[in-house]
Order: sequence, then structure tokens, then C-alpha cells
Amino acid sequence: MIWNCRDKKIEYGAGKVLIMGIVNVTPDSFSDGGNYFLPRDAVAHAMELVTEGADIIDLGAQSTRPGYREISPDEEWSRLEPVITPLRKKTEVPISVDTYFPSVAKKCALAGADIINDVSGVINPDMAQVAADSGCGWVIMHNGDGGCRQVKEFFEKSAEECRNFGIDSSRICFDMGIGFGKTVEQNIELIANIPQYRLEGYPVLLGCSKKRVIGALSGQQQASQRVYGNIAADTVAVLGGVDIIRLHDVKNERQGILTAQELAKWIK
Repeated sequence: MIWNCRDKKIEYGAGKVLIMGIVNVTPDSFSDGGNYFLPRDAVAHAMELVTEGADIIDLGAQSTRPGYREISPDEEWSRLEPVITPLRKKTEVPISVDTYFPSVAKKCALAGADIINDVSGVINPDMAQVAADSGCGWVIMHNGDGGCRQVKEFFEKSAEECRNFGIDSSRICFDMGIGFGKTVEQNIELIANIPQYRLEGYPVLLGCSKKRVIGALSGQQQASQRVYGNIAADTVAVLGGVDIIRLHDVKNERQGILTAQELAKWIK
């Protein structure tokens, strides 16, 4: 299967799970806020993740942690521009930008981004226009209360809306929205039951890296120390057929993902 993201044809499926490495250009993200706020540090960390095996780099300049303070599109772009421009010159690895502002997504596409990672939970006509015009891949996330049934209904409706906007299905990826307005039980249900809501022909992305659901299951209160709990969740998701996993710790979680991929081949 191919996920078309501008000139990048990203292969997924057939037992290979893609790794999307997170670079937070923020002072307040829940796990690593402030670590890579300076542009040079963010670029260096992105290249480190590429070396460690990231298939996609996801840049985020606004925290969406519970109780976050929304920043303006201008401020978000001021954080992203000095990172995405030099990073694009350093690597051909697909670059994703985590934004729900259409104006920022458009500027990022012009600067060389390949993917718009949109956590808004709605099909914004302005964002759809940016996706249509730029040719970027578009990650559409379910945001809010809901388990497998609600998420599948949202995916089906979103797929139809994208077709109405003239956006080819090969450019859409769906994210079930772990940690966005959901109970712990709903998050667990979604991680453990991917086949119940995935749509044929669309890649599915899991983003549960170091989130509160991992803390609730593992008993680890420090977000930065939840890598082992994450590997367990990754494994369940890999066995359930997830296509892309968005995560902070590429070096260590990649070991778990590769192992789970190989074990999955032996399940009868």
C-alpha cells in the first residue's frame, strides 16, 4: 500500500510498521517541553531520530497537553519556520507538521513539509483546501469522546467528506486520537481493537507515546519514564495491524516494534 504525500510515496502495510518520530518545538509539552525549543536543538534532534530509524519526522510547535495554552498561528509559524527550513535541506525523510491552523499548514507546505498532522477532529474546509492544493498527506484525527464504533463512524464520514473535496483516498491517514477527550477505558479499547474501526485502503496511526493512559496502565507517574509501557502498547497495536506509530523514543521503541513485527508473522 502507498500513502501519497506530495512527491513521497510512503509504503506501509505488509507487516512493516512505520515510525513517526516526534520533535516538540515547545516550552510546555508534557514529556519533553523545552528540550528542543531552540531551532538548532530541534533540527539536531530530528536528525538524531532519523539516524535511529524514524521513517517520518513530526514537528509540533504547540502543546496539546491537557490544559494547554493555545498560541496564535503567527507564533506557531515563528517556532516552526527556523526548524523546517534547515531540516528540509538536511534530509529527504518525509516531514510532518502537527498543526490545526490552515494558514500554518500552507506555509509549512511551501517550506517543504510533506504531511499535515491535524488534531482538530473536524474536516475544516480551509484545511481541506490546503491539502488539496499542496498535495500533502493529511492525518485526520478523531478528537473527543468515543470508542471503536464512534471512531469508525467518524473515519467513514471523514473519508466521504475528503472525496467531496476532491482529495484522493491515497493521501489520507487516520488517527484514533488516543488521549484526546477519551476515558482511560476508551483509550484501551482503541489500542487493543484496531481491526474493529480501521477502513480498508487507509493507513492507521497510533499516537499514545508517554500519555496518561500509559501511566494509568503501568503505574508510572513520570511521563518521561513510560517507554516500557509504551512498548507494550506498541506491541498490541502492531499485532492489531497498526501502520504508523508516533513516538518520542525512536531508539528504544523501535526494538519493540521490530520484535513485534517478526512475532506477528508466526501467529496462526
